[in-house]
Amino acid sequence: MKPMRNLLIPLLALLLAGCAGFGPQESLEGPGNAEAWQAHKARISHIDGWQISGKIGIRAPQDSGSGTLFWLQRQDYFDIRLSGPLGRGATRLTGRPDAVTLEVAGQGRFEAQSPEALVESQLGWQLPVSHLLWWIRGLPAPDSRSRITLDGSGRLATLQQDDWDIQYLNYEEENGLVLPSRIKLEGRNLQITLVIKDWQPRQLGH
Repeated sequence: MKPMRNLLIPLLALLLAGCAGFGPQESLEGPGNAEAWQAHKARISHIDGWQISGKIGIRAPQDSGSGTLFWLQRQDYFDIRLSGPLGRGATRLTGRPDAVTLEVAGQGRFEAQSPEALVESQLGWQLPVSHLLWWIRGLPAPDSRSRITLDGSGRLATLQQDDWDIQYLNYEEENGLVLPSRIKLEGRNLQITLVIKDWQPRQLGH
């Protein structure tokens, strides 16, 4: 029995090491390099501030269009601005998780405690804004179950979470950090394509 036991112990250690890169809510679909994913996730998770500019395309049941995206994040404060999509003109979503303001050109200023409720009530989109804070960095949101596949470098290739399918179509390196530059999201009767032209990541906390 000793030879078998001597084999089982290192095999078990390898399995445990392979799972170490995945949070309790994550499950890996298909092959993937858990060690590379763990290292990548650790680096990216430290980013708690950024400035992003790019383009957004939205397809909804009764609307579709494209526009520009500007996103300023400073820890739990966000300022997300859309210009042009769906013919609505300028749209700005600002605030913190418990106090959010939406400004829509020509329609006024609206406030709520939840960004999701505010966006749905005023724009008609069931958009998981809180999850986007994670998805935009190429990370699953930590508070619900997710299924992921990895690319050859141990980064997210696809993510399924809360009835959304996210494809990470391209990454770019910025200041030594590899971040998504093209993302396709589909769920809740919405299709969204994000093309990020400029990533300025920051680590503000300690």
